[in-house]
Amino acid sequence: MADSEGQDEEVSSIMSPPCSRGSPVPILKTSVSKSQSTESPPPRKLLHLRSLVGGDNQQSPEDSIVSTETIVYGDKAAAESPVGQQSQSDRLTLVVDGTRFVVPRRLFVAHPNTMLGRMFGTGLDSGVTKANMKGEFRVAQGVTSEIFRAILEYYKSGIIRCPVTVNVTDLKEACQYFLIPFSTTTVKCYNLRSLMHELSDDGARNQFELFLEQCLIPALAKSAENGDRECHVVILREEDSVSWDPDYPPNTGEEYLQIVGNSCMVRFLKYVENRDVAKQVLKERGLKKIRLGIEGYPTHMEKLKHRPNSDRPEVVYNYIQRPFIRLSWEKEEAKSRHVDFQCVKAKGDIPPDAEAGALLSDPTWD
Repeated sequence: MADSEGQDEEVSSIMSPPCSRGSPVPILKTSVSKSQSTESPPPRKLLHLRSLVGGDNQQSPEDSIVSTETIVYGDKAAAESPVGQQSQSDRLTLVVDGTRFVVPRRLFVAHPNTMLGRMFGTGLDSGVTKANMKGEFRVAQGVTSEIFRAILEYYKSGIIRCPVTVNVTDLKEACQYFLIPFSTTTVKCYNLRSLMHELSDDGARNQFELFLEQCLIPALAKSAENGDRECHVVILREEDSVSWDPDYPPNTGEEYLQIVGNSCMVRFLKYVENRDVAKQVLKERGLKKIRLGIEGYPTHMEKLKHRPNSDRPEVVYNYIQRPFIRLSWEKEEAKSRHVDFQCVKAKGDIPPDAEAGALLSDPTWD
């Protein structure tokens, strides 16, 4: 007989226990609700992070975004032993880009000049770094876990092997952040062009700073002694010969030029990348309106042409391509270009010309 809607339906289960022939068969009736499932759900798999990082601290909302991947560094015995059974002062759990790295402290103590060596070593900076509630340290914000994994190889073997999927520029920035030397002895990379490019940028910066101190600053000082607030420097080779005709010099403004003879700087500035590095160094030193390039510079007169109906002949000079640098250190640049035209009104019986002359002779007149 059917029940009304909303009530529980009855399901009959017939059990046939062993009995003698002719005995009645008992019937067991059980009622099961529709809201309950006839089969129990499979047990849910839970991954206890407590067994990975140790400690009984409650998980914070910030830790809920961390992945469950854990990488253990160190010897085999230490890696196989649970983290919770080890001394907290010997093992460090670093969280980088959602990945936990369990690293022995002794790896960082062996490199005290690096950032991690200062943070977790025995120096004065070791007490600055504080762990979270679970005893973990969040470091290297903005560094991917793949790059940090390569960085940790430096503490184990002294060599960083750049993965193929990692940009060499990003690896270099990470090395600078962690105070790890970036050179061919510490970094091994399959992409040699990118590696040599980064090394050339570092070498170009150091080389141009030497050129700046030895050659360019004395040339800038000569212009500053004359009251100028900008300078145009032309770099020539040491073997370049310049012989201008004294009667017909080229119209280049020689009195405002500063000539620097350095063949090494000429070769250095022929590369566009080196000129970009040099411009960046000059900007960092506070100079502005910086222009670097290659231009023609006259060396000697080739011929003299006499033009009809003209008293001045046409002079033809030979030009060579040499690098130049133009820059300025003027502070009040906007005010220097400003011209204020004022009409001075005469007062009393003073002639207008006399009053204007008095204003021009007054040192306080602007």
